[in-house]
Amino acid sequence: MALSDSSTPTPKNQFPFDNNSCLKPSYTLFSLVITLTMPEAPKNSPKASNFIVAEENKKTLHFIEEVTTKADEVQKRVLAEILSRNSNVEYLKCYGNLNGNTDRETFKKVIPVITYEDIQHDINRIASGDKSPIFCSQPVSEFLTSSGTSGGERKLMPTTEEELGRRSLLYSLLMPVMSHFVPDLETGKGMYFLFVKSESKTPGGLLARPVLTSYYKSPHFKNRRPDPYTNYTSPNEAILCPDSYQSMYSQMLCGLSQNAQVLRVGAVFASGFIRAIRFLEKHWSLLCSDIRSGIMNTELITDSSVREAVMKILKPDPDLADFIEAECSKKSWQGIITRLWPNTKYVDVIVTGTMSQYIPTLDYYSNGLPLVCTMYASSECYFGVNLNPLCKPEDVAYTLIPTMCYFEFLPIHRNNGVMDSISAPKSLNEKEKQTLVDLVDVKIGQEYELVVTTYAGLYRYRVGDVLRVAGFKNNAPQFNFICRKNVVLSIDSDKTDEVELQNAMKNAVSHLMPFDAHVTEYTSYADTTTIPGHYVLFWEINVNGSTPVHPSVFEDCCLTIEESLNSVYRQGRASDKSIGPLEIRIVEVGTFDKLMDYAISLGASINQYKTPRCVKFAPIIELLNSRVMSKYFSPKCPKWTPGHKQWNNMN
Repeated sequence: MALSDSSTPTPKNQFPFDNNSCLKPSYTLFSLVITLTMPEAPKNSPKASNFIVAEENKKTLHFIEEVTTKADEVQKRVLAEILSRNSNVEYLKCYGNLNGNTDRETFKKVIPVITYEDIQHDINRIASGDKSPIFCSQPVSEFLTSSGTSGGERKLMPTTEEELGRRSLLYSLLMPVMSHFVPDLETGKGMYFLFVKSESKTPGGLLARPVLTSYYKSPHFKNRRPDPYTNYTSPNEAILCPDSYQSMYSQMLCGLSQNAQVLRVGAVFASGFIRAIRFLEKHWSLLCSDIRSGIMNTELITDSSVREAVMKILKPDPDLADFIEAECSKKSWQGIITRLWPNTKYVDVIVTGTMSQYIPTLDYYSNGLPLVCTMYASSECYFGVNLNPLCKPEDVAYTLIPTMCYFEFLPIHRNNGVMDSISAPKSLNEKEKQTLVDLVDVKIGQEYELVVTTYAGLYRYRVGDVLRVAGFKNNAPQFNFICRKNVVLSIDSDKTDEVELQNAMKNAVSHLMPFDAHVTEYTSYADTTTIPGHYVLFWEINVNGSTPVHPSVFEDCCLTIEESLNSVYRQGRASDKSIGPLEIRIVEVGTFDKLMDYAISLGASINQYKTPRCVKFAPIIELLNSRVMSKYFSPKCPKWTPGHKQWNNMN
């Protein structure tokens, strides 16, 4: 969930009231969970409820005003609460010098700054069934699987039942903020394409699944109370359907059937929303047939609960079917969103970080509707909200909400070259640990790595996100998301770093050895001109043998690279279908010399030049493509099974 280089700070008095008029909510979070949970809208939204909605919105905005004004005080209380309630857990007892202290000074002096690998052994103990309080005094309810990986497998984040309420609180802040900029959203519906993903069980019997799957399957989402802001076109049954095709078809059918009521559209990531539009391109004829007859295609949708839920919405509408058919039959799909859903006011998707590559496609389909990024969150914790949601994508800045966790920030320094690399040591010495700063002490323009201490039991944990301070909302900083540390390739939720790509390359080039051929240079890029997007590798090869390399050998190289990448990538290819087949493009000999010449012409030092392992600059991609001699694709999906590899080996 990310951003660009320069941002306009959100004005301090963005909301229409002064600081002295604020309510005085409890900083311990749960005083607001009861009134601000994420609910389902009533079938009818009577005008009599508008006053209630306005009052709830006002309370929410006051809450934001209050906690950002007293950000440092809130942060002190959050840390004290986390340390006092978890004072007897095993992890903190290992650092006995705390001696029951909950102040920041002692905490920072005693507790180390860590990465996932530092606590992986203890996490594996919990996964194997150890129920002792290792990190948190509350029992671990499940594991949230991160899109980040360790050793090729998803990271496991232990969580508690209480965390669902905390995540619900952040969701509850989004629409009151949005309604301040876009009025009357409560009068219509949102067409959001939401999906659950595969889940597995650890050897100890705990569920392991992505954070959004956990949320959608929880009572907080399924049993949410009536509220106009979560009046979705999709019934819960369609969202919770594990079959991605049936889920997408049903959600699209419901969205088309209620097209006049739709005021906002979206998905979690930009890539997911574009896949939905591409699905419509392929299946609009079938969808129109269902709308015309008012009967769902039972051959396509076999899930009886989904059929029953959709049939409560679907009514025969030949005129609507004719309208959709006429629009979808046109040669150009430019502005298809505003053509089919004419009352749409904005597109709600994440377009920061690696998702920014999809902005031109979204602009094309939406006729330039505002692209709104509402929140910043991860599997470790939910962090903040965008208080200026109608800003340009390159200006998105997230305000961190001080009640969510205890925040610290590790200063980041860039090494400038052809491709900027970000340097931050994996383990910190004592001097480096002292450079961490608190939430209110960050400096505008400075980049930091996010470090969090959470209620669920992560202590001084390095999230891996690189953020730049764009400004302040009162005393709470607002951050541009710059990137995920070390990630070079990403299409959807996958994150592939340079080391992983290099190791995959080593495995693949073994197929060339019988032909006395080897790769002399390579680079890569994420091609999002196809839907779904896919990884592209440019190879310059030297063949010394007399036997030419057969195309099937290069296809085997593609598959070997895919088999060598992490489980998140392989799931995206094999299960979610959110990533297309990996492609290798063979370029002419001398291509990478041309690339170096071009980089030097732009000011790079010939002595310090290194071939970038990932390229994004359009002229460089054009140069590489102009010298392509042949192209090869992975012939099939890589192997993938739910759960961790070691769990599968135990069965």
